[in-house]
Amino acid sequence: MIGGIFNICILAANSQLFFMKIKLIVIGKTSEPYLREGIEVYLRRLIRYCDFELEVLPDVRNKAVLPVEKLKTAEAQLVLKKLEGTDYVVLLDDKGKQFKSEGLAEFVTKRLASGRGRLVFVVGGAFGFDNGLYERADIKLSLSMMTFSHQMVRLIFLEQLYRAFTIIKNEPYHHS
Repeated sequence: MIGGIFNICILAANSQLFFMKIKLIVIGKTSEPYLREGIEVYLRRLIRYCDFELEVLPDVRNKAVLPVEKLKTAEAQLVLKKLEGTDYVVLLDDKGKQFKSEGLAEFVTKRLASGRGRLVFVVGGAFGFDNGLYERADIKLSLSMMTFSHQMVRLIFLEQLYRAFTIIKNEPYHHS
């Protein structure tokens, strides 16, 4: 796994330096090789900009026989154990706030400037999030009005986060 190579996230925006770790928590392994390959591409790119960690939590045991609400509760417990009290938690959720790419860049810049713990993004399992995670979250963020598989969201989000950093750094990727 790529990530955690640097100790701090350093972002020069408007001649200011900001320090923060960014983390993405996901439930279960990415099964499709093409998604794994794309994820690795953007993880390699992101570590140029920040201390980024992708944490893959194991699937819940016996998930196929659990009722959906119990499965979501079990997944939430796994995620909640990984969070620290000062984390700013963003749930990637289809009912969340939507940004254009420039808006995501602005959001990331503000979060980095806040100095509040880590910036933690969470992709839930196939059935979404338990109420306990909704209560813990600081914000919900939607990547689109369309629905994507929870595994595809990983790649789409990493590309958008990378794009946000290139916007912040005024690099050409966003317009190429």
